[in-house]
Amino acid sequence: MSARPWAVALLLAACAPAGDAPARVAWDRDTCRACGMALSDRHAAAQVRGGPRGATEKFDDLGCAVTWLAKQPWAEEPATRVWVARSTDGAWLEARQAHFVEGAHTPMGYGWAAVDATQAGLDFTTLRSRLAGTTR
Repeated sequence: MSARPWAVALLLAACAPAGDAPARVAWDRDTCRACGMALSDRHAAAQVRGGPRGATEKFDDLGCAVTWLAKQPWAEEPATRVWVARSTDGAWLEARQAHFVEGAHTPMGYGWAAVDATQAGLDFTTLRSRLAGTTR
C-alpha cells in the first residue's frame, strides 16, 4: 500500500515547528544541546533556531543557550530565533523582547531568569555580553 504524497506532506507539516514558534518540548526526555541534561525545569528552558538548516536546539538553562549561541557563526543573522521560558509560568517569550534578572535557581547554575519586558532587568544583548565566555 503506497502513501499518497499529499498525506505524507500534510503529516510532515503538522510535525514541523512553525517558523515563528518554538518547538514542542518533550519534558524529561529532550536533552540540552550544550550540557546533555534532560529538559525538566519549565521555567528555565530556552530554544534557538537558526543556522544553515534552520534547526531548533533545546536547552535546559538559559545560560546554556546563550553560551552555545555565542559559538555559532550564524548567531547574529536576522533569521536566528531565540525563545526563553518565562520564569513565572514557563510560557515562551522571544528573548529579544524579554528582560532577564539574576539570582534564580537554574539547572546549570547560571542563575538568570526571563521575565516580561515590562519588568526591570537586562535586555538580551546585555545578558549575552555578561555571559560571554562563561561555561559551566
